[in-house]
Amino acid sequence: MPNNIQKIKEFPQKHPILSLVTAIVLCELTGISGSVFTAMGLEPWYQELTKPELTPPGSLISIIWIILFALMGIAIWLIWKKSTQQNVRTPVTLFIIQFIFNILWSAIFFGLQSLTGGMITITILWITILLTIISFYQIDKKAAILMTPYIIWVTIAAALNLSLLMLN
Repeated sequence: MPNNIQKIKEFPQKHPILSLVTAIVLCELTGISGSVFTAMGLEPWYQELTKPELTPPGSLISIIWIILFALMGIAIWLIWKKSTQQNVRTPVTLFIIQFIFNILWSAIFFGLQSLTGGMITITILWITILLTIISFYQIDKKAAILMTPYIIWVTIAAALNLSLLMLN
């Protein structure tokens, strides 16, 4: 087993393009898994909610998420590349945890149609993203910077979630 772990750690150095594509594709696929829950709550529940005036259109939201998942893939790849030189267990663990909360938010907000549960979950998501950025910064500053648009977008999403909670 340790030999397999070493092979995984060395993969980005031996296959930089393939490992980068793998990281991006895994993030995109994981992100898409959350859209299953989003689709569950769009019709008619979400459409019938009173929304704040600044609610972005769904098509724009989809494009933003695709870009954010790609940036996250590049960020985790940069951390993965350092795994032969540094201990990246904490940053990788935080990255996985924040991704779980990302999917949980979709499941709770759209799937369970819970504005309150969504607000609680997105708050935890925001904190885990911040902790991920801090841990990434200690290993690779570029990786931390690549995660910054994500926390900005989640801040906007949290404000929208709060607005929806107050309006409905």
